[in-house]
Amino acid sequence: MNYQHLLVAVDDSAVSLEAAEKAMILAKALESKVTLVSVVSMDPLSSISFYGKASRSVDYYSEAEDHAKNVLTALKLKFTNKGIDTETKILGNLSESYAITQLADELNVDLIVMGSHGRTGFKKLALGSITQDVLTLSHVPVLIIKHTQ
Repeated sequence: MNYQHLLVAVDDSAVSLEAAEKAMILAKALESKVTLVSVVSMDPLSSISFYGKASRSVDYYSEAEDHAKNVLTALKLKFTNKGIDTETKILGNLSESYAITQLADELNVDLIVMGSHGRTGFKKLALGSITQDVLTLSHVPVLIIKHTQ
């Protein structure tokens, strides 16, 4: 299979930045187009307006979105400096995994690249696994980069 379009899911975690670096190497070697995506989601418990937290939630979301834009802009610069055709997307959604897989389908990408902390046991149960959910939901292959440090 020829991977002509890669979707790279990032936040500002070390493992997601490692995944972006690996995706850059792959995209350069395969001359692939890349879409970098970050999902900015609201914590549903903190966004309940009848608790008087609506303005703080809006501030949080705005700050998180600005931070995501900064991360994506810096990464896009790295990719374009390597001669890789790169776009960025910021999605707002409660379900990060659903947002990522839906965008993959919309863009008709050939591969999703993302990082995984490799949590197991109680940590995985308590913290959930966006990567596992993407694997379950995705109709396209997913390349998982595990945290190496």
